[in-house]
Amino acid sequence: MIDLQKHVEEKEYLQIASQVADELNVKLYIVGGYVRDLILGKEKEEIDFLVVGNGPDYANELARRLGVNTITIFKNFGTAHFKYADKDFEFVGARKESYKRNSRNPIVDAGTFEDDINRRDFTINALALSLNKEDYGKLIDTFNGQEDIKEKMIKTPLDPMVTFDDDPLRIMRAFRFAAKLDFFVADNIIEAAQKLRERLKIVSIERVTEEFLKTLSADKPSTGLILLQKAKIFDVIFPEIADLAGIDQRKEFHHKDVFIHTCEVIDNIAQMTDDVWLRFAALVHDIAKPRTKKFDEKVGWTFHGHEELGARMMKKIFKRMKLPLTKLEYTEKLVRLHLRPIALVNEEVSDSAIRRFIVQAGEDMEDLIKLCRADITSKNPEKVNRYLENYDHVMDKVREVEEKDELRAFQSPVRGDEIMQICNLRPGRKVGEIKSAIEDAILDGIIPNNYEAAYEYLMKVKDEILDK
Repeated sequence: MIDLQKHVEEKEYLQIASQVADELNVKLYIVGGYVRDLILGKEKEEIDFLVVGNGPDYANELARRLGVNTITIFKNFGTAHFKYADKDFEFVGARKESYKRNSRNPIVDAGTFEDDINRRDFTINALALSLNKEDYGKLIDTFNGQEDIKEKMIKTPLDPMVTFDDDPLRIMRAFRFAAKLDFFVADNIIEAAQKLRERLKIVSIERVTEEFLKTLSADKPSTGLILLQKAKIFDVIFPEIADLAGIDQRKEFHHKDVFIHTCEVIDNIAQMTDDVWLRFAALVHDIAKPRTKKFDEKVGWTFHGHEELGARMMKKIFKRMKLPLTKLEYTEKLVRLHLRPIALVNEEVSDSAIRRFIVQAGEDMEDLIKLCRADITSKNPEKVNRYLENYDHVMDKVREVEEKDELRAFQSPVRGDEIMQICNLRPGRKVGEIKSAIEDAILDGIIPNNYEAAYEYLMKVKDEILDK
């Protein structure tokens, strides 16, 4: 824990902030996550200042005293923002809130310090550090938030049924903070979240998705994902993930719980990368298993084609969750190809198969292999090592073929416009067929990957294709 008193005394800009508050006869506090993280031994880049009075007016005067020329005022919200000392300063006047049933947007009135602290989402965020002359540096902890930080516990200041009913997005935030901080969640939060989960439908899907992606960005995402599943939140926000849970047993055959496996994969990949989209690909890589699950009396449970169906499911999910469509093709590719590398382990696999894999994976080859490695969740060390060696073997083959061919950004050396000119064609299906025939010939090793060979092959096959 950082010494709070020493911290505020060492920051000259906080002393100036205190002087300005005294001169303007307002009360000033640092609140929320900045205080929480100081207690956890970390220092955030954003400081939230609570002003018992007019927040924007105070912010304007403090900016002037600090020599800050650029300040943003949000009059409708009674807030202000500026940057100073590599930090984001946010200012808000103390307020009290009330809610209508059909909206999470509060009706806001000016309030006291107590009103403002009471409206906070969690006890760990209801901490305040006084910047007032009479008790400068004093920690104000109305709801025992410091003790909850010590116990690593997420609780609400008020009854969670009230807290979540007022603003259902706090359900997502509870589990996001649990994942981010690796904290536990109070039982009554899970119970309230489950009872009020349908209330999330009044929240814009963009905000829900934003909180969900923040959960995926945690050091150990499974902490939040398991809580979301336990509270049945996935039933509302991402039913395809909810469907992953469960194990079926027939005779001596069983399959492992796909949801638990998925959580393990995401935690594995979280140790390799901070890229939230690679983590998202890990989340959805087996998403079609419930829809492709069949029982074969001889081999047990099968999930044939789950990778292709999973890739096809992505477009609908991206649109529903308002995910950026710029990441759709990337996610589809990783889901579609996540079983391909292990199929290339056999010594007898042809160069042609490796070439096609290189072209399909393209610039996302490294991410695909990371996903494949993360997908190994066996508790048997020998099995894990064997699979890792298999992926090393595949990558050795990839590098060997790449030395002979430039394939990552592969396409026919003879371009479409030249094909149209030579064959007297207009843009259309036949141009694509000829172009694909050239590309297939290169990938199958019939001709080398260069312009001369491709042109010669074009002249050889064009009449046959045009006559079809």
